[in-house]
Amino acid sequence: MEKNIEISILCEIYGNLLTDKQYKLLDDYYNKDYSLSEIADNMEITRQAVRDNLKKGENKLFELEEKLGIMKRTRKQEQKIGKILSKLSKIQTKYSDKQIASILENIKHELNDLV
Repeated sequence: MEKNIEISILCEIYGNLLTDKQYKLLDDYYNKDYSLSEIADNMEITRQAVRDNLKKGENKLFELEEKLGIMKRTRKQEQKIGKILSKLSKIQTKYSDKQIASILENIKHELNDLV
């Protein structure tokens, strides 16, 4: 996964565990696509301070993911749900029994709600 996307997802998951400043810097840089200069001007700090704080925030996010693994578990869960949905679709097209089709359709809707 691309680093920018990964950091954006981690920020969404663990953003509340960062300082307000770290979260704002990461959000501005990765989600709003602001440059280091734009962030520095907006926050009235140097570009180097922005860079340092971004690195600290990134490290904190990776550390939290390493310890808690929420993003990793979520990805695994989404992959499993995708496989189940695929298998259900195969069963549904293979069998013509209306009851089976109805039950499978209900299961698919419930699984889709989880994704």
